[in-house]
Amino acid sequence: MSRWGITLPLTGVPLTAHRELVRELPDLGYTDVWTAETAGTDAFTPLALVAEWAPTLRLGTAIVPIYTRGPGLLAMSAATIAELAPGRFVLGIGTSSPTIVEGWNGGEFAEPFQRTKDTLRFLRAALAGEKVTERYDTFSVQKFRLERTPTPPPEIMLAALRPGMLKLAKREADGAITNWLAPGDVPTVRAETGPDLDLVARIFVCPTEDTAAARGLGRLLISSYLTVPVYAKFHDWLGRGELLKPMHDAWAAGDRQGANAAIPDSVVDDLIVHGSPERCRERVAEYVEAGLTTPVIAVLPTGADPVETVRALAPR
Repeated sequence: MSRWGITLPLTGVPLTAHRELVRELPDLGYTDVWTAETAGTDAFTPLALVAEWAPTLRLGTAIVPIYTRGPGLLAMSAATIAELAPGRFVLGIGTSSPTIVEGWNGGEFAEPFQRTKDTLRFLRAALAGEKVTERYDTFSVQKFRLERTPTPPPEIMLAALRPGMLKLAKREADGAITNWLAPGDVPTVRAETGPDLDLVARIFVCPTEDTAAARGLGRLLISSYLTVPVYAKFHDWLGRGELLKPMHDAWAAGDRQGANAAIPDSVVDDLIVHGSPERCRERVAEYVEAGLTTPVIAVLPTGADPVETVRALAPR
């Protein structure tokens, strides 16, 4: 298997306490470290540490929201990590959600497809060292040029869940980033990207043989994420609309407990990898066999030491 990624930082582990584990990752068989950005660490700072601690790993953001930083600041942050990890950094960008953009950051979540396209085109020019003066459809930039241009410029990938964004990633980006899908969904996504585009997916892994506990946690996550409109539409497209309709109905009625109970076991087992570490590794490998380029494990809490869990999930 060519790539095997892990999401850092781990829940409950201080950022500086990751050093020993990160230094082990290449020997364990991990090739990638990817971050996320919601309300914990920002996406860039942990990668600065990883770049120093393990100078062979590929580093990626999955994802940085395009609305919560100005275009110039986004380019500066990306250029900084690209300078620390030349040729090993992937800038993953995406729209995020109205809750994060508007509710938490005071922005406006408007024209997400066009804003993504505009941001991608700006970043291509800026990270190549060009002086950018451009009136895009969703923002304007006047006379911006990076003072420290990374060599080479980082690859840029797009968060993409449905055909429009997947096709944009195929046309103009270096890859697509997706999540909340089963191995059997990968061919549907691949039909839009073609076979050659780098396809990254975050895979939620709960390494426990307590099936009831894993499914309980899985239901909480599924009801929290898949009721967000963009994810609801994604799973309608993937063919789970009828299976998830009772969850959506209960959620819309304010019945959170009922929404969780309405999620079928089959959906939880499709979307949450659980079982022994060996079974979890086998299940992650199924995504690759189905056409995923880069699986990125996100370890869910089981009560076990998360550092030991990362070791147990390693491909070797």
